[in-house]
Amino acid sequence: MVWLNEKWRLWDQFAVRGAGFPAAGVLRLAPAGLAAAADQFDAGTRLYGQAWDVFDKQFAASAVETAVELQAIASSPGFRAAVEWQNSTIWRTGVESFLAWEPSVAGRTSKPRQREELVAQYWQRFCVKNDTIGFFGPVGWGRWDESVSGVEIEPGSGLVMASNVYFAGWAVDAVARTISADPRSLNWVAPRRVPFVRVADGLAYLPGRAPQEIPRELLRVLDQCDGVRTAQAIQQDLGPGVDVAAAVAELVRRRWVVWRLDIPASARPERYLRFWLAAVGDAELREHWLARLAELERGRDRVRAATSGDLPAELGALETGFTTLTGTAATRAKNTNTAPCRGLVYSDCVRAARTRLGTDMLADLAPLDLLLTSATWLTSRLADAVLSHARRVHTDLAATGPVDLAAFWFACMPILHGSAVTEAAALRHELSCRWSRILDAPADARRVRVSSVDIADRVRDAFGETVPGWGMARYLSPDVFVVTGDDAGMVLGELHVASNTLGASLFVNQHPARDELLAETEADFPGPRLLPMLPKEHRSRLSARIRYSLDRPEDYYVALVDHTVDPKRGRTVLSADVRVEARGDRLVAVLPDHAEFDVLDVFGHVLTTLAMDLFRIMPDADHSPRVTVDRLVVARESWSIPVGEMAFVAEKSEARRFVRGRRWRNALGLPRFVFVVSPEEPRPFYVDFDAPVYVNIFAKAVRRLERQDPAGRLLITEMLPTPEQAWLTDDAGNRYSAELRFVAVRAE
Repeated sequence: MVWLNEKWRLWDQFAVRGAGFPAAGVLRLAPAGLAAAADQFDAGTRLYGQAWDVFDKQFAASAVETAVELQAIASSPGFRAAVEWQNSTIWRTGVESFLAWEPSVAGRTSKPRQREELVAQYWQRFCVKNDTIGFFGPVGWGRWDESVSGVEIEPGSGLVMASNVYFAGWAVDAVARTISADPRSLNWVAPRRVPFVRVADGLAYLPGRAPQEIPRELLRVLDQCDGVRTAQAIQQDLGPGVDVAAAVAELVRRRWVVWRLDIPASARPERYLRFWLAAVGDAELREHWLARLAELERGRDRVRAATSGDLPAELGALETGFTTLTGTAATRAKNTNTAPCRGLVYSDCVRAARTRLGTDMLADLAPLDLLLTSATWLTSRLADAVLSHARRVHTDLAATGPVDLAAFWFACMPILHGSAVTEAAALRHELSCRWSRILDAPADARRVRVSSVDIADRVRDAFGETVPGWGMARYLSPDVFVVTGDDAGMVLGELHVASNTLGASLFVNQHPARDELLAETEADFPGPRLLPMLPKEHRSRLSARIRYSLDRPEDYYVALVDHTVDPKRGRTVLSADVRVEARGDRLVAVLPDHAEFDVLDVFGHVLTTLAMDLFRIMPDADHSPRVTVDRLVVARESWSIPVGEMAFVAEKSEARRFVRGRRWRNALGLPRFVFVVSPEEPRPFYVDFDAPVYVNIFAKAVRRLERQDPAGRLLITEMLPTPEQAWLTDDAGNRYSAELRFVAVRAE
């Protein structure tokens, strides 16, 4: 085992999240000498005259050269395959037209420039964003190894050693709905009680409603609706004197029972569908749909085996077959309620390179203890705030009798989605204020360097020795960058609070030995856990790819609203069958087998969603310095800038916009490479102020935000490490942007 200190254990293994195209690729879009030529026009120089005319021509020629370079990038098989995986429509409607265009100064009209920017946007994502998806973001793995010193890389052969293609869950759900449309299928579907319906003494109890009497003829059927016995099996058990189909239909009408073919959430949902079909007693129905499913699986396999040139055709064939079968569009429309995986299939790959870290590098990570201590304070305070409200809810409910978890959960919704959100934001502000007092940085500082020894007592005084607020809050997952060159050391990217990020399906399913990750989990939690059963997906926060997948047979699942695991799985309970009882200041969930768990474990996912992105040690400010503790950069330099202070973005001339943008950047002291976060953009994007195409993208983002919110602000953060400081290599010597994703667990 690897210990940061006596309080924190680090998992022996860590993930390496890296891009799939070399980091230096983005540098191809910064024309040599253009930035220096632009800087001759300092703030006191007017942008006209002979010198300007010379520069204007140089800029125009460089713009054409950049367009040619972007075409070379876009025409590469790897780039095309990456875009096809992301959005095949974009390739057909945007990139193909760009490739058919002949770059020239006169020909760079509005539409070609938009397509240049489209390719450049994808290119920065593929080269310097550590997205974990497909071959352009393969999952890498590494281990701590006391026999090595520093960072050692075993590059393996090529970029990717294994590739997997998965059906999106929504696509298999669409097939299941199509099967369900056949009335014969319902005989082989197991009806199940709705998780929040409690049955006792011939009454049905629903949260917030008066108990309803259950007619005797329905009660006999309801008692058997366990999600395991099919309607056909129930009919055989109860005999011909009971019309089970009619009774279940009435139970569905009363919203006490669900009777539909639901596919449990998993990375391989088609396997459950195949398993269900194999058990269907109607041979014609069974064989017909097994054959249709096999067709889709063969289409997926052809996609997996396709070369980059064949990929578009195979994806198109799969989409056509799916739409013909289900009558459903093969790509989901993008909206605020759509989780990732809009296409029928997605790809996850395993990086060929393996990384080993010497335990001597633990010294560089030692300051993490101070950060983990403050993050634990945050979860403890959040748990206390939620529990204080929840106890009042329980007291009110208990005044009228025993409290079941379903009723308690629904009564707590205003807390979890109301006051808890407000309190989480206040805690985030308080955390950064306390850190600001600890660091005591001068107002105009750009670099703050402190010793962990010097601030350790201040951290303890500010945050105390609190314990994690709920079970999964024992996990804290830091993302760390290794920096080479003049700034050699390590950089904290994000600290994910109350989350084991390596438990996500996309990591677990790309690990060569899942049992090793389960063994780490067993060391963290030797006994069973109570896990909330989660919806299949919810916007960007939940999908099949990021669903927690390190559950064990001894762990319990409790269904709160929806039922998304296999009903046949042991230790799966309905919330209505769980009691909530007071134990002094605690509230516990008492399961039907009398196992007891802290009730906050049931709220764990909601609390983690509130807490996981709260950690930021610097308070909101126009400017925040880079903060280094020992050799670990714990905060990168950043700027929060109102859109109204970037007037250069309105400049119509690209050349003048580039020059004025550089003047603005130099006046603020911004580095060449930055990442930008805009409230109007789905994710941070890279900007190189030496590259006109990225200055144009930046300007467009500012204008877009200003139209939506004239008082809006952009958050700009230095890129550290920069593209030149990339350390992860392949067998050809190419260097890639990468981060190490660790898991730290608080010792009990």
